Amino acid sequence: MKAGIKASGKPDVALAVCEGGAAAAAMFTSNQMVAAPVTVGRRHLALTGGRVSAVLVNAGNANCATGLPGIEACRKSCVAVADAFGCVFDEIFPSSTGIIGVPLPVEKLIAAVPEAKAALGDHAKDAEAFATAILTTDTKLKVVQESLVIDGKTVNLFGCAKGAGMIGPQLVPHATMLVYIFTDLAACSEHLAAMLGAAVKTSFNCISIDGDMSTNDTVLLLASGKSNVAAEGAALPAFEAALQRTCDSLAHQIVDDGEGVTHVVTLEISGVASDDDALAIARTIASSPLCKTAWSSADPNWGRLLAAAGRAGVAFDPAQALITIGGLPVFEYGMRAATFDEAATHAAMSARAYTITMHLGRGAGQARFITCDLTHEYVSINADYST
Repeated sequence: MKAGIKASGKPDVALAVCEGGAAAAAMFTSNQMVAAPVTVGRRHLALTGGRVSAVLVNAGNANCATGLPGIEACRKSCVAVADAFGCVFDEIFPSSTGIIGVPLPVEKLIAAVPEAKAALGDHAKDAEAFATAILTTDTKLKVVQESLVIDGKTVNLFGCAKGAGMIGPQLVPHATMLVYIFTDLAACSEHLAAMLGAAVKTSFNCISIDGDMSTNDTVLLLASGKSNVAAEGAALPAFEAALQRTCDSLAHQIVDDGEGVTHVVTLEISGVASDDDALAIARTIASSPLCKTAWSSADPNWGRLLAAAGRAGVAFDPAQALITIGGLPVFEYGMRAATFDEAATHAAMSARAYTITMHLGRGAGQARFITCDLTHEYVSINADYST
């Protein structure tokens, strides 16, 4: 719905309701500075044992750094939704995204609830409307849908996300990126949390646009149980695989729609002592302004890759390192590859998406990380975001 929170006048309130309630699991930003809805959402999940009847999202205002009035505004919006649907307000899960430090005009949000209730539907257009209203600087929808047939019964899964800037999430169980995944699988909150944690580890926790961790990052998984298929037996690995595909797809869509992005770069790091070491190298490269600006102009400056890897705090011997860009060798065993072709590598880097591999010859640790370039457009978008 359009509540008038966004200055643009575009839809800025999204509502999802599960009749009878749903089991829920969520992961949030590990930033020490968190928005009011993160605080309230954590509290509500703890008080209800992971029970959610409705999700209320507003875009255009992060409700962060707004003090106790921000907490109270969030609480009031949850009460308004609970009153509209006859449930306790602790079963309402709130989310916000937008500018930090501006008081949330909660009266606008509350005023939109009756209209949102009247507009609820269960068709594709309604799911698309929800996915649209949560967007901020995004340029396109980020959605994915799957259906699984298990023992003659169908389990459905729908996911949507927003995020184009301030993307460097490190989500913890207790993530500006918002992700909502809805399924009719029957599972308890604890089981959902375990499955979500595993899926997030190699998807949302392995992406970066600008390396900045948001104050509002949230990934929420809701299971209504209406398929009458329990998360056990053959259903369990099938659903876990579908959930992983969903998270992988949404994570890639977020980077692909990053602010000013012209190149999506997949980093494949291997040959270090542990997966955590590989991830540390990948994250350092992904957050390097020197690497990211080189990618923006397809400049095959492999020296920047090595320099970033070398300051990641991970032990390796450059004399054992192998690096390829777009499948082409650029560095081998301590020096430029004998077959390095600058023009061919530049051409490979001119593609919308390509992969950089770095094998460091010291162990079985590995990581896959998705990131992007840094362009003039990104600066233009963010230089005057608040004004």
